[in-house]
Amino acid sequence: MQKKLFWIFALSSAVYFTQGIEGLPSQGLFYYLKETLHFSPEKIMVYSSITIFAWLVKPLIGYIIDNFFNKKIWIFIALGLDIVLVLFLGLISLPFIVLMTMLILNSTDAAFRDVAVDGIMCVEGKKYNATGKIQSIQWISISLAGLITGIGGGYIAEKWGYRAGFLCLIPIYILVGLVACFYQEEAKEKIAKTALILDLKKLFTDKRLLIVGLFIFLYKYSPSFGTPLLFIQRDTFKWSKIWIGALGTIGTVFSIIGSLLYYKFSQKIKIKKWLFYSVFLGAITTLSYLYYTPVTAVLYDVVYNLIGMFIFLMVMDFMARNSAKGLEATSFALLCSISNLAIPASNLSGAFLLPIIGLKWLIVLSSLTSFLCLFLINKIE
Repeated sequence: MQKKLFWIFALSSAVYFTQGIEGLPSQGLFYYLKETLHFSPEKIMVYSSITIFAWLVKPLIGYIIDNFFNKKIWIFIALGLDIVLVLFLGLISLPFIVLMTMLILNSTDAAFRDVAVDGIMCVEGKKYNATGKIQSIQWISISLAGLITGIGGGYIAEKWGYRAGFLCLIPIYILVGLVACFYQEEAKEKIAKTALILDLKKLFTDKRLLIVGLFIFLYKYSPSFGTPLLFIQRDTFKWSKIWIGALGTIGTVFSIIGSLLYYKFSQKIKIKKWLFYSVFLGAITTLSYLYYTPVTAVLYDVVYNLIGMFIFLMVMDFMARNSAKGLEATSFALLCSISNLAIPASNLSGAFLLPIIGLKWLIVLSSLTSFLCLFLINKIE
């Protein structure tokens, strides 16, 4: 059992580390769009939303993974396609439309890897009562990758541009494939077609899961103003690309601390009380962005990343424990896709509202939307 758990933790960690390290080219891409193509903040926010489309249809991906081949094989398929895609992105200067297509495909591969390993986490985690611990390790790994992408991505953007960032991902993909070889997945139980239809009907009519999904969407949704803040850092604060990356690294350190705290207290916390407090803390912290200086920029990153990661893992753990037997990847992916839907919804609404009401009132509105989820907390079991 200990050996099996070790490789479950190792594979979960490796896949999530990869998901985080894939941010290496992101800073270079941002500066390419801003300083080479001269895109506006609104335009960048819209295109960023398009690239994550696959993450909005994760239930479909989960259904495919649950019913064809096995989860381990899907990880290998995604990794193989990833290597081909980053070779194109890293070696060839592509027209913008082709570049966007490649980014969408690369994001789709990442979604398949993510859903497959989350399915493994749900199946094995419930078996060993370790869903919370596995997810803590996953997000510690993605945060550690964030430490590298924060400074490393800024350095790559400064020295070579986004294409070098893609080429750096190739050895990471190969390493994950080696780790996956050691995980032994048990044969799936065959589910009758009629039973599968009943399970799907139960999945999409489960009031408890739908309430949790709605709460997560409202909890994560707020008109986004992150891209305008990057413009302030670059154009007003005159920060270098490397220092902007370093700020992300500081926030990531506190994300890791939040993950470690959840690993320690995952079976002791009272979820409703923490959710209630976090809503008010999030609203207050959002309002604090009205006073945005080089000093407060660091402070805000610390507060959001520490508390935010703890709360995020708490909700993710709840979703994993309530995934449907035989459809773990599908049910968990359904909730995650609802959560992911909040990201483009936030970006697009922020992009729409920014030129209309300005940054100041956009921050105020974003703070007020934090309270939309309050009425659902008492309905969560």
